[in-house]
Amino acid sequence: MSFDREALKTAFLARHGFDRARREPLSGDASTRRYERLHLASGQRLIFMDQPPALESSVCPPDATPEQRIALGYNAASRLAAGSVAAFVAVAGYLRERRLSAPQILAHDCAAGLAVLEDLGDGLFATLIEEGLPERPLYEAAVDVQAALQEAPPPQVLEAGGAAWPLLSYDTLALKIGTDTFLEFWPQFARIAAFPAEAVAEWDALWAPVWVRGEAGACVFTHRDYHAQNLLWLPERAGAARVGLLDFQDAVRAHPAWDLTHLLQDARRDVSPELEAAMLDRFLDRRTGIDREAFLADYRALAAANAARILGRVFARQALAGRDQYRAYMPRTWRYLERNLRDPALAGLQCWFDRHVPAEARA
Repeated sequence: MSFDREALKTAFLARHGFDRARREPLSGDASTRRYERLHLASGQRLIFMDQPPALESSVCPPDATPEQRIALGYNAASRLAAGSVAAFVAVAGYLRERRLSAPQILAHDCAAGLAVLEDLGDGLFATLIEEGLPERPLYEAAVDVQAALQEAPPPQVLEAGGAAWPLLSYDTLALKIGTDTFLEFWPQFARIAAFPAEAVAEWDALWAPVWVRGEAGACVFTHRDYHAQNLLWLPERAGAARVGLLDFQDAVRAHPAWDLTHLLQDARRDVSPELEAAMLDRFLDRRTGIDREAFLADYRALAAANAARILGRVFARQALAGRDQYRAYMPRTWRYLERNLRDPALAGLQCWFDRHVPAEARA
């Protein structure tokens, strides 16, 4: 961290009355964000978020063409927020308006990439389940949050605390860019030959209907990284507010199945087929206007696309950069992908993987 960045952070904290707080660094993730826990003299704890704006590529202008988005880089093409504090503040405000448990924003400087947040604690779903808490009630609560979020169409622009952020559609281009990262990174990781042009053309043709269906169904607020390491258990609260929400700044308008693919095919922990099926039933019981068979077909197809994206962009890319901890998640993600591809409607994709990524090239 540069001295100038630290000086900026110190001045920000002083300006908002937190200069006497004890600062405790927290472990990070694969992003460019950094977090600290602030311990106040009163005993209160807060979270200090640091997202240097210069460390990310450009975000997507709402009116950008596909060609312009691709030229701007991965964040714009995929409609990621590039860690924007403005996005975090605006999305948090929207979630809190819905009486859901996003952190309250106590201070922020969007231009500087700094914010002080309510501390929702350490009760991550993944940690509590590992410690022995029954998983089903937690997953039921998480599914109920999804049903609540999808009750009404979200606005085109989210606004809170003086920040505004467009809720863009998770469209065909964004879905394609994400899925295609498998083509880019998996051969390097698995040490196999790059996929030939005819294989890439077949890949595009087989996935295109999935991407189109994803865009056609993009109608609900979508967290976009909705899984057990981004959800906190707050049992003292009531109803859907018992689920604390983190890491939601990349929110988009997407297919109702997208967040569920992250939750129920979690790359970082095993979710049994039985629990997955029960939670899909619970969701569909609460979203009575959805065509069940069409939804489940879309769910399997989009979950397959998401698994390919995670294997490429998230895990293989990180492993190639020397972050070997991501290798441990790969076999599980392959199992999810293979399970989805058993859907007869995805038989062409299953054949593609069988031809081009043999068993020994799957981690």
